[in-house]
Amino acid sequence: MQRLIFILLLQMIPVRPEHKDDGPPGEVVPYHVEQIARVTGATGMHETLPNPNQTHLRYNIGGTDLGIAWRMENGTVGLFFGDTYGRDFRPGMGGPGMAGDWRSNVLAFSGDKDLSDGLTIDAVLPDAHGNAKEVITSRHDPDCKGEHTMIPTAAIHAGRMDYVHCMNIHCWEEPGKWTTNYSALFKSSDNGKTWHRCPGVQFAAKSKFAQAAFAKRNGIVYMFGTPAGRQGALYLARVREADLCSGNRYEYWNEGRGWVKADEGKATPVIAAPAGEVSVTYNEIVQRWMMVYLDVSRKALVLRDSKAVEKGWSRPKILVRSADYPGLYGSFIYPSETGTRLYFLMSVWKDYNVFLMKADLRLEGS
Repeated sequence: MQRLIFILLLQMIPVRPEHKDDGPPGEVVPYHVEQIARVTGATGMHETLPNPNQTHLRYNIGGTDLGIAWRMENGTVGLFFGDTYGRDFRPGMGGPGMAGDWRSNVLAFSGDKDLSDGLTIDAVLPDAHGNAKEVITSRHDPDCKGEHTMIPTAAIHAGRMDYVHCMNIHCWEEPGKWTTNYSALFKSSDNGKTWHRCPGVQFAAKSKFAQAAFAKRNGIVYMFGTPAGRQGALYLARVREADLCSGNRYEYWNEGRGWVKADEGKATPVIAAPAGEVSVTYNEIVQRWMMVYLDVSRKALVLRDSKAVEKGWSRPKILVRSADYPGLYGSFIYPSETGTRLYFLMSVWKDYNVFLMKADLRLEGS
């Protein structure tokens, strides 16, 4: 019934002229892509976007990025942000600049069910002063001289636990390229209040899963992965929800052999390079997997969809171009409950903060 309602709604949308981003029949096509609101940081000069959170004042989050969103067991949406700086942060040439109060990652929570006017943060995981605290700790060694920072790349609720995949950064290099010491999985059994490492899951510096995206369906967690940076291809693994902390239970997709157990080296690409900062969801209404990521070759955030998780992915359809938002990156799908609209969180390097975006969806050739 939901699918029928969705198709009827789509038929009411006026037919648009063909343009180069339209996919072939049977694909999900985005349109009316808009910036809705600022999520983090102070309102910029001459900026007219809603800024419901004022995170620089409320939580000591003046500059940050990412915003990896997942729905927790209690219905709250968790939001993991990356390297975070304090109230003294001021946008400059890009990135953190000389701001203080550096934390490798922070965690916020939202119960907002209507994102049409922006995303409201209800709380953060606080320190003793009520400011957002570093969640997954890092030694903060100097860049390229050890363990510089710990960056979240994906999060999910599975098997009554919350999980976050993090990459331990060794060296920030030229734009879009970096190296890791390792990547690891952490879990929480108390709705994100405390986090503990899964000792059975670690990915090496050269791993195909140095960065990740999680999605689940029918008791199975799918983990898409890329090497460190934004230049690599996209790979796929799967594991039962209850076995996420057991690395020897993971299976990796090989185009010729199918699912191969406990051998990451056998994983073959499901999406050709380049793909960076990926997020994935299954849309029950259109009955398709949907993937959003940064495609540096197109200088854009792009959307792909597929009926099968392992293959059949559509060609990229552009969501947002860097010509319109210079320095864009970090495209993380928000777990919305509507099938006709996609909300996602986008970072902008020069501002070094996070913004809420939306795209309406239409199913062509259904």
